[in-house]
Amino acid sequence: MTAVELAGITKRFPGVVANHDIHLTVHKGTVHALVGENGAGKSTLMKILYGMQKPDEGTIAIDGEQVAFSSPADAIVRGIGMVHQHFMLADNLTVLENVVLGSEKLYGIGARARRKINEISERYGLGVRPDVLVEELGVAARQRVEILKVLYRGARTLILDEPTAVLVPQEVDALFDNLRGLKAEGLSVIFISHKLGEVLSVADEITVIRRGTTVGTAVPAETTPRQLAELMVGSELPTPQTAESTVTDRPVLTVDTLRLAAPGGKALLDDISFTIHAGEVLGIAGVEGNGQTELVDALIGLRHADSGTIRFLDADITALPTRKRREQGIGYIPEDRHRHGLLLEAPLWENRILGHVTEKPNSKGVWLDLKGAQDDARRIVETYDVRTPGIDVTAASLSGGNQQKLIVGREMSHKPRFLIAAHPTRGVDVGAQAAIWDHIREARREGLAVLLISADLDELIGLSDTLRVIYDGRLVADADPGTITPEELGSAMTGAATGHLEHGETDDETAVTAATAVTADETAVTAATAVTDDETAVTAATDESAESAETDKTPEIRKSPGSPEAPESPEAPEDEAR
Repeated sequence: MTAVELAGITKRFPGVVANHDIHLTVHKGTVHALVGENGAGKSTLMKILYGMQKPDEGTIAIDGEQVAFSSPADAIVRGIGMVHQHFMLADNLTVLENVVLGSEKLYGIGARARRKINEISERYGLGVRPDVLVEELGVAARQRVEILKVLYRGARTLILDEPTAVLVPQEVDALFDNLRGLKAEGLSVIFISHKLGEVLSVADEITVIRRGTTVGTAVPAETTPRQLAELMVGSELPTPQTAESTVTDRPVLTVDTLRLAAPGGKALLDDISFTIHAGEVLGIAGVEGNGQTELVDALIGLRHADSGTIRFLDADITALPTRKRREQGIGYIPEDRHRHGLLLEAPLWENRILGHVTEKPNSKGVWLDLKGAQDDARRIVETYDVRTPGIDVTAASLSGGNQQKLIVGREMSHKPRFLIAAHPTRGVDVGAQAAIWDHIREARREGLAVLLISADLDELIGLSDTLRVIYDGRLVADADPGTITPEELGSAMTGAATGHLEHGETDDETAVTAATAVTADETAVTAATAVTDDETAVTAATDESAESAETDKTPEIRKSPGSPEAPESPEAPEDEAR
């Protein structure tokens, strides 16, 4: 039985075709993955299905009946629900209040609504508590609330946009268990992701989109991540591994006994000390919410430490404002590109200026040099392969990966001596991921010192020269990236291991048990989640063996009816992460 069928969907924007003759068929009781590089048109297609945009051509059929949506409300009535990559919850309201908001007529706002929420939560194993404030929930719990919201409204087909982007490996497993529960009840899930290992583990069928059109479908059991990457972007799956050490004995950044407390006195950072040398990448691993954000804020100057010192190139910068730190050579790739990295409604050339207003080529003396900024924005677009019709379009019109490449290009263009890279490849496709890794490796060879914070454990292990683990605001463990495994590192992230981590000292079963206990406990989730974006911590071992065993196997690709080869037109802008 067919739940959703899209036929010949075409959507044009000024100067670009976002979707061209796309065909997609989703069957009832299945998880259907939709994959493609940044800007391929995935989110535009899903917004059309959810009623947020209207197609210029093509048809939509739900349960075999052709429909036309004018708004998301029309889609919800027909059983379509969407969980966006960036959650849409009010922190100061309870779970119940968030769920019923806008749908008060369904079950009221009191006892009936609470009973319905509990019923859905128990039926699908979501573990949602109606009376908890959303601000007290971690990311994994918030995501379950979003899923419950669409189920509460009667959704039979769920669209999940990058649902694992901020989950730790154990939370990913729990989410996949939830999806299997939904599937067993006859619901359909459209799963949008860049994480190919996860796609292959959870999907029943995969549709690949390239440059705005479908290029075919793949059967997960007969496809490897390497083959799927080649279908998506025409190249092999990249690896973050660095071949040689470039670490010198020249200290660039030294942090000594740094402490930062919340207004109530609770320590957010406690006794943080480390040194990063020229040519060194120091990786920080940890479940999100354990002090990483506060550490970055203290280093860039957004928050001032209560005690301790920060020295940069032998100068004490502990009290310096952010602008002075930037001018002295500190680069910053923020963890949230929308909140701290871009002005979404401003053109690309204005975004090129952000954070570097007083520096060339953005300024001449006390005046802004608009022509210089525009010329350099064009150079960044070309050098860093930012797919865009031009530098006058808004940052919001770019896909998430192209937004990230613009930020990386801006920061690397000023030749920083020290780079704070917080989740530099979060939400980007394999092609953009490889490009960002290459730029970091090249700068490292030239003496750049890097603080790397990432939820992708393979990225941390592959790029880092030194690894530290942060837990509850303290650096509790260190490891050799050359010998540690993602599973062992993941165990230390939950507090199950401290000190120097030796390969083989952590029992895999213990690690899984410890991590599962953390994620299963709602209180622990509240205190310690909000992270990680790691596909290969779950699938690294199986991916390698699958690739070697199936190197000569060609995945079964079924061309979609009426689907031509991918056109060579410029890649469609797509506000994928909005």
